[in-house]
Amino acid sequence: MMRIPRIYADTSVIGGCLDIEFSHESLHFIEMVRNGKCVLLLSEITIAELDKAPTAVQNILLSLPEEAVEKVEITEEILELRNEYMKAKILGPEWIDDAAHVAVATVARADAIVSWNFKHIVRLDKMKGYNQVNLMNGYGILTIISPKEVLIDED
Repeated sequence: MMRIPRIYADTSVIGGCLDIEFSHESLHFIEMVRNGKCVLLLSEITIAELDKAPTAVQNILLSLPEEAVEKVEITEEILELRNEYMKAKILGPEWIDDAAHVAVATVARADAIVSWNFKHIVRLDKMKGYNQVNLMNGYGILTIISPKEVLIDED
């Protein structure tokens, strides 16, 4: 039996469920989580960001079975890696939470991070930067994709 992929999603994916441009792929991803095709990794950062979101967005997360979601605590190791991304100037200081999302996914050994954030996360130069820092700090390469690319065999 194949191991179920563990996929970290940032806030944009959950919010994307109610956005015309992103709803189809975001909802498909959430259905894959609901149906046990993958495990959704969430951090306190995502949860805190969702606390500010409309109730309808919050309800998407609340509708998922408990066993489909794995909460990742923010550790010193995650904060250190996030700070390494910042030192490498991958992002400016105002985007530190975006760097934290990538650090959480990396340290949690997620199979991938999914995001609709094409400015700070899902962008070739940013991906290369994150993964260079990951490799220099003894981590593996993190797969960084949008929900469009989350395709898991239906067989």
